[in-house]
Amino acid sequence: MIDIFTENLPHLDLHGEDRINALIKVDEFINDNIKLRNKRIVIIHGIGTGILRNSVHEYLKKDKRVEEYILGINNGQTIVSLKFDK
Repeated sequence: MIDIFTENLPHLDLHGEDRINALIKVDEFINDNIKLRNKRIVIIHGIGTGILRNSVHEYLKKDKRVEEYILGINNGQTIVSLKFDK
């Protein structure tokens, strides 16, 4: 279960990004946090029309490094739990 307290978690803010650049940044952010052994991260995509949120969620759904993800309380962020190799 993902904890919803996110203020101390690493954040990636995608405001102003297009889908392609946003997904590149998400991939790099996940890589960096796997290396740092951060179990949970936050991706801020904003609310808007939902284009970035949907793109990020589709990406996370297929990413084998992601254990689970949920939409944050404010719907403008997604909280991600990462998997680590044993």
